Amino acid sequence: MAGILVAVFWAILVSFLAVVLVRLAQTLRATTALVADVTEQAVPLLADASATLRSAQTQLDKVDAIASDVQEVTSNASALSTTVASTFGGPLVKVAAFGYGVRQAIGRRTAAEPEPARRTSRRTVIVGRTVPSARDRKRNGRSSRGQKD
Repeated sequence: MAGILVAVFWAILVSFLAVVLVRLAQTLRATTALVADVTEQAVPLLADASATLRSAQTQLDKVDAIASDVQEVTSNASALSTTVASTFGGPLVKVAAFGYGVRQAIGRRTAAEPEPARRTSRRTVIVGRTVPSARDRKRNGRSSRGQKD
């Protein structure tokens, strides 16, 4: 009786292991098919990604070259403006000052010819207002207190 009981137990155990092995084999076949499908689809995707990365690197190299050219042009323009300012700036200021002085001299000479005793009054500028000097107030008979201009 013990032998039959062990044989039945053994048969149930073998049947159970057979079912497990069959299911494991089915799972392994499905996994193999899935890996094959993923491999078939992944290889072209990886090739496309690699081509895209190469293209992006080429574009970045071009942008880098353009940026370095722009930086060079900017430095050249800065140097040129500095050169022009130092070359023409000083002489132009001197010519403008000379022209201003000539205009002032001619203006004083033409204004001084009709009335040689006429003097221009000195005025002081205070925050956008022009205030006559103290001499002009005394000369005109005005007191410095109490009167507004």
